Amino acid sequence: MSAVYLKIVNNKYSGLYIGIGVILLWSLSLYYNLSHTIDWSHPGTYLMVLVQMHLFTGLFITAHDAMHGTVVPRDRKINLWMGRITTSLFLFNNFDKMLPKHHEHHRFAGTEHDPDFHNGNENFFLWLFDFIKEYISWKQILLAAITHNIMVRLVGVPEINMVMYWIVPSILSLFQLFIFGTYLPHRGEHDHDNPHHARSQGKNHLWAFVSCYFFGYHYEHHDKPRTPWWRLWEEK
Repeated sequence: MSAVYLKIVNNKYSGLYIGIGVILLWSLSLYYNLSHTIDWSHPGTYLMVLVQMHLFTGLFITAHDAMHGTVVPRDRKINLWMGRITTSLFLFNNFDKMLPKHHEHHRFAGTEHDPDFHNGNENFFLWLFDFIKEYISWKQILLAAITHNIMVRLVGVPEINMVMYWIVPSILSLFQLFIFGTYLPHRGEHDHDNPHHARSQGKNHLWAFVSCYFFGYHYEHHDKPRTPWWRLWEEK
C-alpha cells in the first residue's frame, strides 16, 4: 500500500489530476443541485450546501497551489491556466491580480506590507471587511449578477437553486477561507522566533481536511510553500 501511495504522490502530474478532479466534482455537484427541485424537508438539501461550499473552497485551494507552482512542478504554463480557470469558477476571481498579493503575503507576513494583515487588530468583522475589500471587486459582483440572470431567465434554472447552491456556498467558502487561512493562523502576537507569523491548528488530519483542505496547518505551509495542499499533512 505504501509503495502505491509513493508512486501516486511522486507522480509529476498528481497535482494536475487532483485539481481536475476538484473541478469535475464541483461541476457535477453544481449541475445536480441546479437541476433538481429543492425538498426543504430533506436534510440532504442542506448537506449539499455544505458539500458545494467545500468544493468551492477546493477550487480556491487548487488556485492557491497554482500560485506556488505545485499543480505541476516546473510547468509555469499549466500552473497559470489551472489558477486562472479555478479562480474564474470561484465567482470570477482574477488569478493574475491575486498572484502578486499572495506572494507579498508570504514575503511580508504580519507586517504593514502584508495585504492580508489587519494592523494587529483582532476584531473579526473589521478584519473580514478589509479582507473582502482587498479581494472582491465590483467587476466580480457585476459578472456574478449577469451570470445569475442568464441562468435564471434564459437557461431556466430556478432562482432559489441559484441562490442556495451557487451564491450561498461561495459566500460560506469565503468565510471558510478567511477563518482558516487568515484569521485563525495570523491573529494576535507571535513568538519572536516564528519567522512566518503563523500558527497551526492541532494535529487532526480529518478535521484539517474537512475544515479547509489542510490549510489549517498554516505554519507548515509558510515554512514549505512548495508543498501541495494534499501533502501538507505529512509536514505536521
